Amino acid sequence: MPDTISIVPYSDAHKEDFRRLNEEWITKYFKMEDMDRISLNHPKEYILDKGGYIAVALMGKEVVGVCALIPSQRKEYDFELAKMGVSPKAQGKGIGKLLGLHIIEKAKSMGAKKLFLESNRILTPALSLYQKLGFVEMIGATSPYERSDIQMELLLNKA
Repeated sequence: MPDTISIVPYSDAHKEDFRRLNEEWITKYFKMEDMDRISLNHPKEYILDKGGYIAVALMGKEVVGVCALIPSQRKEYDFELAKMGVSPKAQGKGIGKLLGLHIIEKAKSMGAKKLFLESNRILTPALSLYQKLGFVEMIGATSPYERSDIQMELLLNKA
């Protein structure tokens, strides 16, 4: 079945897809920033080697979505849910939700208690997804990204 979606862990074979899928949405709405270039061009060093994780969504054998769990620089959070991108041709198929649920389960399995994410209010489908996943807006948080005008958090139940 061509529309079968599977979520697999990132490997070096996915490096270009990880960069491409994120650059696609970032450049559509915003501009690439230094932090983007670092993480997208060096996912192994910036994310995986620091104890993070990247999930890859496949439709058949084609990479159609990605999402990362990046160890947090903020003491009160374990990880940042970041770099979620879904191919325009695969949007509306629930791939973002599958990636989000997978990442949350992965964070729990890694012992995380709190996640956060950064986004922008113009990305209403993304914000709607994050709310459905249980994220709530944080007030007064700051961001290294120019485009970030909303931060959200998720408290993970250990149940």
